[in-house]
Amino acid sequence: MTSILITGGTGSFGQAFAKHLLDHEKQFTRIAIYSRSEHKQADMSAKFIEGDDPRLRFFIGDVRDLARLRRAFDGIDIVIHAAALKRIEVGYYNPEEMVKTNIFGSMNVIEAAKDAGVKKVIFLSSDKAWQPISPYGQSKALAETLFLNANNARGKNGPLFAVCRYGNVWGSAGSVVPKWLQILETSKSVPVTDPNCTRFYMSMQQAVNFVLDTIGLMDQSFKAGETMLRIPNLPAYRLGDLAAAMGAELDIKGLPIWEKMHEGMCEAFKSNNAKLLSVPDLKKIISETHV
Repeated sequence: MTSILITGGTGSFGQAFAKHLLDHEKQFTRIAIYSRSEHKQADMSAKFIEGDDPRLRFFIGDVRDLARLRRAFDGIDIVIHAAALKRIEVGYYNPEEMVKTNIFGSMNVIEAAKDAGVKKVIFLSSDKAWQPISPYGQSKALAETLFLNANNARGKNGPLFAVCRYGNVWGSAGSVVPKWLQILETSKSVPVTDPNCTRFYMSMQQAVNFVLDTIGLMDQSFKAGETMLRIPNLPAYRLGDLAAAMGAELDIKGLPIWEKMHEGMCEAFKSNNAKLLSVPDLKKIISETHV
């Protein structure tokens, strides 16, 4: 039987991941949610716990607080580190806050996991960590390095550390689709940096499955001497095509200094050379996901 904790667990990924575990993965007998927001935890508890499911637990805490992390990690086998400050424009104007949460917070997760005897730790990163141009991407890139290098100092029985790097998850909080749908309730146009910008597509269930697969692969990969930076093979879409699929007119704003024209997972895999989703593809996804 296995216990698991998700930092930032009340976020879009954390909630989807926890729900999947509760519904389909009975081997996880303790599913702990660690986050800062008491209101989000109360809402999540009311939505998820029918019949007072004893597997789901909640911890109020911040990844900036090492002592609280140590206590929360006690008895935990696997940690999914999803907590982060993610708003790119916020990070551009408040880079020191990105450092405190995304870098120092990640250092605390690594330290607490070692102290508590956690077996596996997975860091959720972003395509913006590759050749970063924003404080968000830069902080994620350094956190990736911290996690991967932690394997060099884990000792004989210390935690295994892995990184999952992928793009924005379709429909997640703060992403383009829910933002545009909200705007279209009162307007015919949506703000677009550049219609030729490309972004990777990944569904929430794909993200959940990708992380679960990583948990299963970690022992095997470490025996093979792999570094455990995992990157999925994803399609992409043009922002202009997404707007067309939503029946929206374009209000072109231009690229801000913290945005890229095209994202990349690595040198060989960029959103402008990935398989592109068509307007009909995007319409179908929108109709099926009900974002």
